[in-house]
Amino acid sequence: MSFIRVFILVFFFVPIENKAFSQDTISSEKSKTTISESSNKTNVFKQIKLEQLRNKKVVSLSIVLIIILFFLFYFVYQNNRLKQKIKRKDTKQKILLNVINAGIDSQETEQKKIASFLHDNINSLLSSAGLHLNVFTTKTNIQSEEIQKAKAILAQAHDLLRDISHDLVPTLLVRFGLIYALEDLCERNSNSSIEFAFSSSVASEIRYSEKFETKLYFIVSELVSNIINHSEAKKAQISLHENKNQLIIIIHDNGKGFDSEKLNEIEGFGLNRIRVRIKKLKGSFSIISRANENTGTSIKIKVPIS
Repeated sequence: MSFIRVFILVFFFVPIENKAFSQDTISSEKSKTTISESSNKTNVFKQIKLEQLRNKKVVSLSIVLIIILFFLFYFVYQNNRLKQKIKRKDTKQKILLNVINAGIDSQETEQKKIASFLHDNINSLLSSAGLHLNVFTTKTNIQSEEIQKAKAILAQAHDLLRDISHDLVPTLLVRFGLIYALEDLCERNSNSSIEFAFSSSVASEIRYSEKFETKLYFIVSELVSNIINHSEAKKAQISLHENKNQLIIIIHDNGKGFDSEKLNEIEGFGLNRIRVRIKKLKGSFSIISRANENTGTSIKIKVPIS
């Protein structure tokens, strides 16, 4: 009987325990699988999120780069436009300067021709006519009022033509040079209303090229004319000296002055023409002046000596 019981227990209970054990194993494996799957899903989700963040960063960087490139392109475009505008302006200024310089050169050439014609021809004819009248009156011993008037008229015409010729191209400038001509310019324009003083550290016998002296003389002459017509000055000074192969001319007056920062409003003074002339000589031109302060006006011209 005991043997049969043992057999029955072994036969019926052992499989049940094995079966229970196998069910626990299955459930354990299922739970592991579930955990593994959830872990995999979490990893996938994290990877997706990381990928999305990476994509967002790439897109953001791309947008920033596009904006930077746009602004760079815009600035380059504007810079090129500005350069072209400046280039066109410079070209226009060069053309204008060339036109003005050509006009000035032509004017100076014509002045020389007219001065030479007046001095060498008309004045000579007037002198010859006066000489013939003197010879006639001496030989015939005729004292006629008409002849005396004719002589006076001829002498007056001679003097007027000489003055005109001198204003066009001074004889002193041609014969003796710039220093003598400027000194004479100061003497001729000095009167009871204004006194022009002249000083020079440059030796009076020094000569420069004819064109150089002529251009500088007319520049200074025009500035002297401005002082007489506009400054209401009582005294003016013109001084010359050389420094490091440059001729320096300083013109000062004690007049009412003007606003040197508003040169466009005072172009009646002809300062643009003067500036163009000096620029052609590769020189510099500066003005120190204040309106209605009784400090006068100082003009400094520096020109390389040619």
